[in-house]
Amino acid sequence: MHAEDLPPDALRQRADYYQRIGSRHMTPLWEVLGALVPPHPRSPAAPHLWRYAELREQVLEAGRLISAEEAERRVLILENPALRGQSCITQSLYAGLQLILPGEVAPAHRHTQSALRLVLDGEGAYSAVDGERTTMRRGDFIITPSWTWHDHGNLGDQPVVWLDGLDIPIVRFLDAGFAERSEQRSQAPLRPEGDALARYGANMLPLDYQPRPMDPTRVFVYPFERTKAALVGISSGTPDAHHGFKLRYVNPATGASPMPTTGAFAQRLPAGFETKPVRCTDGTVHVCLEGEGEVRVGDRTWRFQESDVFVVPSWHALQLRADRDAVLFSFSDRPVQQALGLWREERQ
Repeated sequence: MHAEDLPPDALRQRADYYQRIGSRHMTPLWEVLGALVPPHPRSPAAPHLWRYAELREQVLEAGRLISAEEAERRVLILENPALRGQSCITQSLYAGLQLILPGEVAPAHRHTQSALRLVLDGEGAYSAVDGERTTMRRGDFIITPSWTWHDHGNLGDQPVVWLDGLDIPIVRFLDAGFAERSEQRSQAPLRPEGDALARYGANMLPLDYQPRPMDPTRVFVYPFERTKAALVGISSGTPDAHHGFKLRYVNPATGASPMPTTGAFAQRLPAGFETKPVRCTDGTVHVCLEGEGEVRVGDRTWRFQESDVFVVPSWHALQLRADRDAVLFSFSDRPVQQALGLWREERQ
């Protein structure tokens, strides 16, 4: 019998009961069980696409309104349209567009949240992580592991914009966030540029380095030229029907995700290729680095081009079509879901 079929007296008794137990900070599970344990994921996040060409001038305008030092990080958050006010692009991930102007420094700090950077626009900037700088080039995937000192600077003559991706909502959910500002505006260089890539990214490791399985990678920059070369190198065969030619970034010392909370992927779609629908439980943020095409997420369809960002919420079917050769970067919370035995994929 459904509640609406109950006689008035029974409904009043239940309402009185709910009020009495509510005064003791209890509530009946049976009233909310369907929402708490749904038959399939029902993400409150919405699919959405941000067109970089339409946003660029507003990103640059922020540079005229507030300095990098005053803001600490001059970022425009990409808020999911269905999650406004929550500073997130999915329920577990944060994304934003960060701007640094010529001569500026985004001052050194560290925090428990893990971060990634994907360079979109401009040249001449650097990112420094625990005493080592790396020059930021378009398409480079740069990591700031949890609780590592990092700052950014622009030694060039043009604005530089990159996409930030962080696990802020995950850390916020766990009430585990800490942050600390450095007494130094910029870190003093401790190692030459390229040192981490040489030590940890050349299929070799320092003799006494014994990483734990969940340690973040010591390779904090994955150059786009290497990523693209790898994608082109595997593109001679038949593309996967659902993913095209797709690779995942790893910690070369362990084979695990570069960060324990956030997975990252690179994907190449040949011109004219269209993927079959696929859906996964990890809500995913995608960025077009090269090419153009069409994306379908559930019942929504958009055209995408270089530097556009789009989000695919959990358990929404995704299809991609490339009008010309396309390279896409993406990141998600897949490592967390896999560690908990929750991740699931359905190929249609």
